Amino acid sequence: MEQTELRAPVQAAVRPATPRQRAARAARNGGEPTLEFAERVPYDAYVQASTLHRLQQPLSDDPGEMSFLMVSQIMELYFGLTCHELRETQRLLRADRVWDALAPLRRAALHLEGLNAAWNGLRWMTPADFNRFRNLLGEGSGFQSAMYRHLEFLLGLRDETLIRPFRRQTDVYAELRATLAAPSLWDDVLALLARHGHELPADLLDREFTAEHQPHAAVEAAWVRIYAEPGPENHLRMLGEALTEVAEQFGDWRQHHVKAVQRTMGAKVGSGGSAGLAWLQRSMARVVFPELWSARTAM
Repeated sequence: MEQTELRAPVQAAVRPATPRQRAARAARNGGEPTLEFAERVPYDAYVQASTLHRLQQPLSDDPGEMSFLMVSQIMELYFGLTCHELRETQRLLRADRVWDALAPLRRAALHLEGLNAAWNGLRWMTPADFNRFRNLLGEGSGFQSAMYRHLEFLLGLRDETLIRPFRRQTDVYAELRATLAAPSLWDDVLALLARHGHELPADLLDREFTAEHQPHAAVEAAWVRIYAEPGPENHLRMLGEALTEVAEQFGDWRQHHVKAVQRTMGAKVGSGGSAGLAWLQRSMARVVFPELWSARTAM
């Protein structure tokens, strides 16, 4: 993938300085920052800032389009970062390292919080503002974000039809099919609960993962038992709370998306051909980690 390709030269170009090297540099500079470098500035070599700032190619001369484009790109980066954290969580849960899995889950929730804050950069946009460049987008739509589909699939929201637009982008399509066919984070959580002695039906644990998980009373009962266990060492309860925070932040992002669409285009048909606002509102009925929420009624 592109992220891997970008990472290799960065690692080769930037080597962390030792404490002795940092001290020698500070002494040589008299406490002032280094202003001369033989080659590329190390910060740019690591962050790829000059590359990032060449990726904006607006389609119009309207100054507001740059805000729309760059906020969209920021959201794409947050989608990818959150997917990275969720996959790390899965890796640790599969190894029964529940305590260690809490760290990437908490980071994922914070990344989603940052993703939510990105909507503030578009609150200025009225329908008139959007209409100044919207027609130039053609059929382009956030609905077509492959990384957002990875995020949905990892969270357990699965719909095989949504990867159809990518069939002619063979690499992207293959990666989406792989994520769709693999266990979601919630599937890995259920497998973990079963390994820890909670009786869950076999058809929940050994199923076709391309199909979306359906809420089950046995999973809800397991969470009720977990939350009833006292003591600060109840790592499964802490896992439940970290998962709840991720689900809540993701739900907030979907709600912000609905409000942003209402603000900028009302109930018009979406640029990608969907029903726009109505489609988003229907999609919100699908709940992330459903039994974590329903179990609260019985606690």
